[in-house]
Amino acid sequence: MVAFLRRTAMFIPVFLLFSLCFSDYGFLQGVTSLGINYGQVGNNLPPPDRVLDLLSSLKLTKARIYDTNPQILTAFANSNIELIVTVENQMLPVLMDPQQALQWVSTHIKPYFPATKITGIQVGNEVFTDDDTTLIGYLVPAIVSIHGALVQLGIDKYIQVSSPSSLAVLEESFPPSAGCFKSEVSGVMSQFLQFLSSTGSPFWINAYPYFAYKDEPNKISLDYVIFNRNPGMVDPNTKLHYDNMLYAQVDAVVYAMYKLGYGGIEVRVSETGWPSKGDANEIGATVENAAIYNRNLLRRQMSNQGTPLRPNMRLEVYLFALFNEDMKPGPTSERNYGLFQPDETVAYNVGLSALATTSSTSSASISLTSSATKVKP
Repeated sequence: MVAFLRRTAMFIPVFLLFSLCFSDYGFLQGVTSLGINYGQVGNNLPPPDRVLDLLSSLKLTKARIYDTNPQILTAFANSNIELIVTVENQMLPVLMDPQQALQWVSTHIKPYFPATKITGIQVGNEVFTDDDTTLIGYLVPAIVSIHGALVQLGIDKYIQVSSPSSLAVLEESFPPSAGCFKSEVSGVMSQFLQFLSSTGSPFWINAYPYFAYKDEPNKISLDYVIFNRNPGMVDPNTKLHYDNMLYAQVDAVVYAMYKLGYGGIEVRVSETGWPSKGDANEIGATVENAAIYNRNLLRRQMSNQGTPLRPNMRLEVYLFALFNEDMKPGPTSERNYGLFQPDETVAYNVGLSALATTSSTSSASISLTSSATKVKP
C-alpha cells in the first residue's frame, strides 16, 4: 500500500447480501464474502489463535496475509477461514526457477493444505510500482513457476495465483473509460494478463480513494470518496454515472485491461480502507471519515451492487486492515488503518450497530438501499 495515482475520481461495486449480527463490539457480523487484510507489522498483536477467534466472532470467512507465517497457517487449520497468502517481493528472483518454486510450494503450502483453506497465492505486492524496478522482469516467470508447482502437486484447481497492483500502474484513470496502463509496464502487464486469462485467475487491485482526496481536497468531493450522497459524475465517453470513486477506480482497471486485449478478466479489490488518524498534512484522516467510509462500503455490499460497467459481476473486497500496526513505517496514517486495536477493542465504531433491530446477542437481516442499481446475485 504505497504509491497511488493522484488523478482519480472513482468507484467500486460490491455484491453480497449480508446477514448481520451485532456483538458487544458493535461491529458487523455474518459477512459471507467480505475479506480482511491481516497484517502483522506490530510488536503487540494478539497471537494467531486469538485472531482466529476474533474473525470467527465477526463471522468473517476470508482473510489475506502478507507472508506464509507457519503459526497462522497452523492456527487457521480446520477453521472456516479461506486464506490468501503472499510471496514476499524479494523472493521473486529465486522463484523464477521451477525447481525452487516447487520447493517453496512443497514447504510453505502443501504441508498445511487442505486442512488450512488456502485459496490463493499472491506473488509479490505492488510489484509493477515497486522502487526496485528489476522485480518486474521476475514477476511473470515466478508466477508461472509457482502455478506449475501447484499443477505438479495436483492442487492448482484449488489455489489461484495472481499479484495485486497499485492504481499507480495506470497512466490515466479519469474518466474511467480513459483507463490505460503506463507504457513502461504494458509489455510485462500483457504477459501477466495472458496468464490470468489462461488460468481464470482475477486481477487484484489495491484501491484507496483516500489518497486521491488527501492530495486534492479542494478539487475532489469528500462525499464522493466516502460513499455519501452526492451528484457524482458522468463518464463523457460511456455516459455511465458514477456516484463514488471506488467504483470508478475499478472500472478504470477494466478499461485498461480491455485496451490490451483482455476484457473478460475479473477484477477484485485486494485492499481498500481509510485511516482513522494521520499527520497534519494528511487531510481527511479522521475517525469520523474512516467510520463513514467503511460503513457506507458495507451498505453497498449489502445492496448486492455491481459497478456501472459490470453491473452483474460480483466483486470481492478485502478491507485494510484488521489491526492498527504500530511498527509500520511511513506517515502516521500507515499505522492507523485498523478496524481493531491490538488489544482487540474497536478502533472506532463502524456504526452498523445503530441499525440493529434486535438485541446485541441476536441476529438480524437488514436490507439497505442506495443510489446505485441493485443486481441479481
